[in-house]
Amino acid sequence: MRRTTLAVLFLALTTPLATPAAAQRAGNNDPTMRVAGSGVFPGGWHVFLDPNRFDHMTVKDLSFTMAGDSYHVTTGPAGIYWTDKDSAPNGSYTVTATFSQLKAPGGHGEAYGLVVAGRDLTSADKQSYVYFVVRGGDDYLINHRAGMAVHKLVNWTSNAAVKGKDGAGKATNVLSIAVGADSVRFLANGTQVAALSRAALGDLSGSFGFRVNHNSDVAITDLQFRKH
Repeated sequence: MRRTTLAVLFLALTTPLATPAAAQRAGNNDPTMRVAGSGVFPGGWHVFLDPNRFDHMTVKDLSFTMAGDSYHVTTGPAGIYWTDKDSAPNGSYTVTATFSQLKAPGGHGEAYGLVVAGRDLTSADKQSYVYFVVRGGDDYLINHRAGMAVHKLVNWTSNAAVKGKDGAGKATNVLSIAVGADSVRFLANGTQVAALSRAALGDLSGSFGFRVNHNSDVAITDLQFRKH
């Protein structure tokens, strides 16, 4: 019931970003580069690839490793990353992580960032989550995925709080999603860049983790959850 309510709210507030045909046309101009991977990931972690891709790749075509408390993702196809133990209640909380783009991806900038309110994440038709991502410039994006559909909440928007890549293609951003009683705040490096109504977003319980788009090389550290 809560998943249906959330999907209806998002459909009322937003419009779909792309159709599968449009995604395929985009993929022809920006092909996914296969990365040699094992399909074996750090203990407890799951990876699920975007269901509307057309590259025919699998989780063996990306690399996801861990050293200490740092995660290193090299893609390969775009997808989301989470563990079963990292789950938030339907209350007030903040999820934060530090993302470091280690080199500039080929072609246009590729996005990476936080995922919250994840449910049914291994089902292409049922999965639901909200994501807050940045890319190589100084811009950010907030979307909701409901099955095969992606709904735009905040389109790509430039903000000085988001750190763009340097001459070597590197950039580091601390991203946070702060879920409160009345609003959901999105912060980059400690500065609020957007806020959305909590009432409109509905139930935000569920898994949290991160998302990395294709052809990216990103390190993720200090993934933290704090209940208010």
